[in-house]
Amino acid sequence: MRSVKSLLTVLLLASAGFSVVAQRAPQPKSPRLYVFDCGRLEGGDVSRFRLTRQEMATTDMSVACYLVVHPRGTLIWDAGAVPDSDIEGSPAGSVAKRYRIVLPNNAERFVTSARTLTSQLASAGYAPADITFLALSHYHYDHTANANLFAASTWLVRAVEREAMFAAKPPDLLQPSTYSALRNSKTIAIGTDDRDVFGDGTVVLKWAPGHSPGHQVLFVKLANTGPVVVSGDLYHYPEERTLNRIPTFDADEKQTAASREALDVFLEKTGAQLWIQHDFNANAKLKKAPGYYD
Repeated sequence: MRSVKSLLTVLLLASAGFSVVAQRAPQPKSPRLYVFDCGRLEGGDVSRFRLTRQEMATTDMSVACYLVVHPRGTLIWDAGAVPDSDIEGSPAGSVAKRYRIVLPNNAERFVTSARTLTSQLASAGYAPADITFLALSHYHYDHTANANLFAASTWLVRAVEREAMFAAKPPDLLQPSTYSALRNSKTIAIGTDDRDVFGDGTVVLKWAPGHSPGHQVLFVKLANTGPVVVSGDLYHYPEERTLNRIPTFDADEKQTAASREALDVFLEKTGAQLWIQHDFNANAKLKKAPGYYD
């Protein structure tokens, strides 16, 4: 009974934003996928996505981060929109707060968030130091906010993406301060379309350029849930897919269209589910850590 009470106490502390780690579950025999709630992003001007409000179920977007736990290591996929250090400034990190993000080009974005990424990692039994690999779907601010927490991990990145991130004048929608520590991280430059992370085909980074030059999606083969593809920003809203709309700010719209077509072929071949990371309504239905998919 004491151990159960101790675990509950740790989980409660973690949910309140304290940097604690819950008792680690035994290493799984097959991959697990944890989903973290990293906030709600206000959609703003949806004409950027070539959509109208009347066409959409909601203009809000979820900000999701993911942890893959594999028998051979761990992988963080994307790092949120608001740095943990900002969220920890709110009362115990447990109260939802609206954050104003100002990008280098003076564009404004607004994200509501309550829990730190670190506390959600802790609820699953992990700390940033336990993460073997970091992979970002791409370089935009709402996917990199806590990348610096994983500077001791091995960064899996396309060379063209890394070059843009550390260019003298990075592209728009980047927040270089949030990933500056990665400059000196151990880095693997992915030189193939697919990167088999753990060597057994269950966790694969698939090149899907267009939104950014080195944009990638995540494939996870789960024993009970079945195969899943996590979209990055290949799509933001489900209506982009059903209505065949491509955002105006993609780096290369023709590449985006080709990447979407290639992914459709892959989904058909594998029977994988497509999880659109920013799909607010769909993401709300997913179980969050410490629950997981396996």
